[in-house]
Amino acid sequence: MKIKTALATALMGMSFMAASAMAVDLNMVSGATGGDLAFAQAKLADFAKDTGINVKLVPMPSSTTDQFGQYKLWLAAGNADIDIYQTDVIWAPQLADQLVDLTAAAKDVAKDHFPSIIESQTVNGKLVALPFFTDAPALYYRKDLLDKYKLTPPKTWDEMAKAAKTVMDGEKNADLQGFVFQGNAYEGLTCDALEWVKSNGGGQIVEPDGKISINNPKAAAALDRAKSWIGTISPKGVLAYQEEESRGVWQSGNSVFMRNWPYAFALGNKDDSKIKDKFDVVPLPSGGDGTTSAATLGGWNLAVSKYSKHQAEAIKAIMFLASAQTQKANALEQTHLPTIVSVYDDADVKAKQPVLVKWKDVFLAAVPRPSAPTKTKYNEVSNDFWTAVHDSLSGNGTSADNLKALEAKLTELKGDGWK
Repeated sequence: MKIKTALATALMGMSFMAASAMAVDLNMVSGATGGDLAFAQAKLADFAKDTGINVKLVPMPSSTTDQFGQYKLWLAAGNADIDIYQTDVIWAPQLADQLVDLTAAAKDVAKDHFPSIIESQTVNGKLVALPFFTDAPALYYRKDLLDKYKLTPPKTWDEMAKAAKTVMDGEKNADLQGFVFQGNAYEGLTCDALEWVKSNGGGQIVEPDGKISINNPKAAAALDRAKSWIGTISPKGVLAYQEEESRGVWQSGNSVFMRNWPYAFALGNKDDSKIKDKFDVVPLPSGGDGTTSAATLGGWNLAVSKYSKHQAEAIKAIMFLASAQTQKANALEQTHLPTIVSVYDDADVKAKQPVLVKWKDVFLAAVPRPSAPTKTKYNEVSNDFWTAVHDSLSGNGTSADNLKALEAKLTELKGDGWK
């Protein structure tokens, strides 16, 4: 008996040593914060238990602009320390040459995702990232306050401003703002301003055929309208807000309306939230006069660096994170929009997150940023656009003059064609 026990113990020790020898450590960069970060860490801990593949999350700045700049530096240097990148939907054309082709690995699952998202991550026939979740912003509103003043959710931007002013005047609370959004000079402002312009009939900055369209009266009028919010229904400090600053004001109960992404819904309904069960969402407003709502298409994807020394294990990790099982958990716990169509029809998701049904309507109004037509120049296009918008909101020149100057910059950047 003692011999058998000793043998069993020895065998167990050998198995443990073998498992330890097979363990692989990976690094994944992610700009996730708050609940998103905790969710990813928990799921990767489960993955490690099952596979022996440990994935360490390397935190990044919350600003996607800063993230992208760091990504480019690492990839340009051939950095082998980072195995997995979490990428914005717009970055595929700019990073494709330094990412692993996932076409073969994902051949059995790619068809399960929204075709448009798979297409957005395919460059010259190469699938460079797997969809993790998709995104489209909505207008958050305080149900309790609108009900108190017998107001309905606004359908136009002017209705939103009027409703915000009505509630602010009625509440007489110096801390209460009417509308918070992302007004800082970064990629988030490109998203917000694209929605204002597109929903006012002013185009998409650069159209799908590559034509520069931003210099037009409807686009200028959309920016003038947004400028009129500063210091009236929106705090002057909104010009420095990103997503988390906006959410901070909103979740503390100090705003009537907010423009933000789906992640803020779950956080707003946590037990420690001052607005728990007091708010809802609707599609973003339109400019009126027959225009339609516009919501910038967002979303995050998972890519493997071609410089990784553990590409097979990294691919296994992102296949797990992009799977229907993980996307379902992400929908239930974080209200992130799945990219796998079948998850929307899951009974648990329908029962526990009925708000996702509302986001399907928002998603129908999604408009892409012009990363596809501008190709590798998108980052510069976006930078020039958000700078012109921030100047307009800040009173540094008129919207019409700033958009005229922007058109000249983009024309020079385009040259004889977007490349």
